[in-house]
Amino acid sequence: MTTSTDARLPHRSILERIVRPPVTDLPFWIIQATVLVIVGVHYFVDLHPTLINQSLPTGVPVAVLVIPIGYAALRYGLAGSAATTLWTLLLWLPDLMLPHDEGHAGDDLVNFAIIILVAVIFGRRIETERLTQQRIDAAAARTLAIEAGYRRLFESNRSPIVVIDEHGVVGDANPAAATLLGAAVVGRSISSVLDDELDISSLSGRVLSLGDSHDYRLDVVTLPVDSTAPRRQITFEDITEERNEERRARQFAQQVIQVEEDQRRRLARELHDEPLQLFLHLARRLETLGNTGGVPTAVATGLAETRNQALDAAARLRSLARDLRPPALDQLGLVAALSSLVADIDDEGAATTHLNVQGAPTRLSSDVELGAFRIVQESLRNAQRHANAHHLRVNVEFLDEALHVTVVDDGTGFDQRRAIRSDGETPSLGIVGMRERARLLGGALTVQSTAGVGTVVEATLPFEIRPHATAVGAGSPSRVS
Repeated sequence: MTTSTDARLPHRSILERIVRPPVTDLPFWIIQATVLVIVGVHYFVDLHPTLINQSLPTGVPVAVLVIPIGYAALRYGLAGSAATTLWTLLLWLPDLMLPHDEGHAGDDLVNFAIIILVAVIFGRRIETERLTQQRIDAAAARTLAIEAGYRRLFESNRSPIVVIDEHGVVGDANPAAATLLGAAVVGRSISSVLDDELDISSLSGRVLSLGDSHDYRLDVVTLPVDSTAPRRQITFEDITEERNEERRARQFAQQVIQVEEDQRRRLARELHDEPLQLFLHLARRLETLGNTGGVPTAVATGLAETRNQALDAAARLRSLARDLRPPALDQLGLVAALSSLVADIDDEGAATTHLNVQGAPTRLSSDVELGAFRIVQESLRNAQRHANAHHLRVNVEFLDEALHVTVVDDGTGFDQRRAIRSDGETPSLGIVGMRERARLLGGALTVQSTAGVGTVVEATLPFEIRPHATAVGAGSPSRVS
């Protein structure tokens, strides 16, 4: 709809110009006066042919009308040529009515056809060129306005902005960039301004800590191509407060997890040292009483059943203490702790569990081993309690610089889209905890689940815990992430 309307605008403009000749312009009236003189000369020639040399071709004054009409077309376009042609026709009508062909009507009509054709062709051509030039001028004006607006925004923007050419040389910088990077930043290579090792093509999205101890996220956009070489604009967004808040949240999460693990360790030790020993002592006492001579058979049977219940409670406490903090994890390492965990699940009989270890097992830092164990433990417990899985598979792969853990179950699964609430939060705190553990260790965790098929949990944890930020000295920019 818009294209059709825009296409009709030039024709509408032309029609408006034709019906509105430039009557307020003095040269226009001079042209009309010239036409009047030419017509008068033509009448004189037609009425007094004996006064003119017989060698002068008849109708020459009619051909001369091409000059004022063509000039009108050149000066005013179709509006001027159309008005002048109409004025000429009105003045020429009496000549066409002269008797005995004194007006040379036949020759005049042919000449008039030529004149009208010239007026239309010239006028149309000039009008088209004029409209084209108007569009060019309007586009240039809009471009200048956009550039002026961009320049005002560029200069007044509080975020540092630099513009680099195709060779990575800074060609322009706003006042904020000059303050941050130095007044002599223009003319320098962006690599020398930021970091010699930075790849310009991958700058967008990077976070740098610069000389003012602030963190900046870089955004790189390519400016519209003009007559010069392509240019790129780099915007430095100050995200210091955002990063500080993220660091505080990460530190809080680390403290929460540390407190949780300390509490688990304390509870495991207390369960092992006191209640478990009491149940075992109670079982031995019951066994002793049951074997005492003279005890009735019914009483001995009851004591034996009570002893078995005490031993069962002790086994449950031992399992609970092992889940809270498996001794094998600290003493023998991750593989041994996972083997014990898988064996316990098999003993429960609810699901068949397999452990597969690839690569050369090696002892890792206690934080990495604990994080990997908790991720596998949470995944297996979720598959048992919520997915009703019958077959579980744990795969542990020791790569060159990272540990890759995969837990696969054949449970009911879940719809990941419906598992996200309207506020964007997942209702499963277990998944949130696993992801947070992986993130704090510098790794990543993904969960893929299909309703009725099963769930796959994958985690990649680096052997060395990666720092989330690096300190930088004043005046020397350094890559943060």
